[in-house]
Amino acid sequence: MAARAMTFPVRRQALTGMWIPAPGATRRSSFWSGTPEFYFAKEIDNSRLVKVADRKRNREMAMFAAVMSVFFLLVMTYAWQHFSSVEYGYKIEALKAQRDNLSELNRALRLEQASLRDPERIDMLARRMGLASPQAGQVMRLDPATNDGGAATMAQASQIAVVTLAQ
Repeated sequence: MAARAMTFPVRRQALTGMWIPAPGATRRSSFWSGTPEFYFAKEIDNSRLVKVADRKRNREMAMFAAVMSVFFLLVMTYAWQHFSSVEYGYKIEALKAQRDNLSELNRALRLEQASLRDPERIDMLARRMGLASPQAGQVMRLDPATNDGGAATMAQASQIAVVTLAQ
């Protein structure tokens, strides 16, 4: 079997050019502008070229991509931690400001409560409404031992008395 020679059509390139004056040339007269330069365009057809797979280069590129991925993940983790710490710092400062405002409000409410509990004020309001101080014997304390100013006490059951009605 004889080898058959393959021929490809040859394209003839037309000369195309452009005249550009040489750089740094000074104009001496109106009809002369320096040495002309011509550039020719040549089309190159690379459609028949086949790229050979380079295993070593592919392995290097895969390693480079893996290293860059790990580096990217580390940078993103650092950035996430940094921005989270900044965000938490802002939240802490906002909560501190809120705590200070609530402390000031609590102080103002305690002052108002103290002024509203003032016995002289209560007595003056009671006299305006026509109330008088209790007479001796009108006030009876039920449990004088637990007069501790409103502290919580444990409920107690006293002895049960059974009352029967006779008919």
